Amino acid sequence: MNDPLENSGDYSPTEPLHLSVPDSCAGRRLDQVLAELLPQHSRNRLQTWVRDGCVEVDGMPVSEPKRKVFGGEKLLVVLPNDAQLQTEQPEDIPLNVVFEDETLLVINKPAGLVVHPGSGNWSGTLMNALLHHVPGIDAVPRAGIVHRLDKDTSGLLVVAKTLEAQTDLVRQLQARTVKRQYLALASGAIKRDSGVDSPIGRHPVNRIKMAVVPESRGGKPALTWYRRLEVFPHCTLLECTLETGRTHQIRVHLASIGHALVGDPVYGRPDQRLPPFGRQALHATRLGLLHPLGGRLMQWEVPMPEDMRDLLDTLRYG
Repeated sequence: MNDPLENSGDYSPTEPLHLSVPDSCAGRRLDQVLAELLPQHSRNRLQTWVRDGCVEVDGMPVSEPKRKVFGGEKLLVVLPNDAQLQTEQPEDIPLNVVFEDETLLVINKPAGLVVHPGSGNWSGTLMNALLHHVPGIDAVPRAGIVHRLDKDTSGLLVVAKTLEAQTDLVRQLQARTVKRQYLALASGAIKRDSGVDSPIGRHPVNRIKMAVVPESRGGKPALTWYRRLEVFPHCTLLECTLETGRTHQIRVHLASIGHALVGDPVYGRPDQRLPPFGRQALHATRLGLLHPLGGRLMQWEVPMPEDMRDLLDTLRYG
């Protein structure tokens, strides 16, 4: 069995990154593939690393970011010292801890907190907070983080405190036994409960966005179910359940059917009929998984944050 963390972008301060080029990336540029395998780093930064000789393909140094790949190549990325130091500084950032034992940490992430250090956000991230909150978690790749929430999405996120727990959780995510439900306020009046089953990949033109992309062009299977909770004149409160975990999945899927999230600055557009809202109206409200020790089913739930509650009160009562 392949290492479940092989293409997760994990790294430690002393070990290089070992990655494999997915077969679906055949014919694409090396820098494009690296940007998908290492989303916590900007594409410009990755291009610089290639030119500086930090990347090997099948054991041979390369220096051209536009080099084409065929699929199946083994990549070795040796992070420059500055990148390692920038991403691994403990910081005393308060965390809203929902559950913690010797194996797991479940937090309620506020909107505005970046999960991974990256271009423009080398400090003040969840990873920096974890390095302070959990002594020794620097021995676990990516400080135990196994899934992400966008910067401006709030809600539940699980962190593994041991390598064994991280490996188990990654396998659960691959097997789709981790259950995640979100509260989302979508633009427009949605008429019935349904789902979106459309592959998602990098936008073919705007590389900072994701989009519905055919699998033949690199899209990965993605399935989102949604259930109506409350319908307003110009928007709908939904409960969304993820069957897969693609980047920006709910945001992309709802936008693809004409119901972008209220406040979404990337996939939506301002609607003067709705109260202003400074972020995408999305909250990870429920999380369920099998505990890595013993396999006990565990589930947590947190209410939506104050800003979303205030938005709903305005819609209900004016």
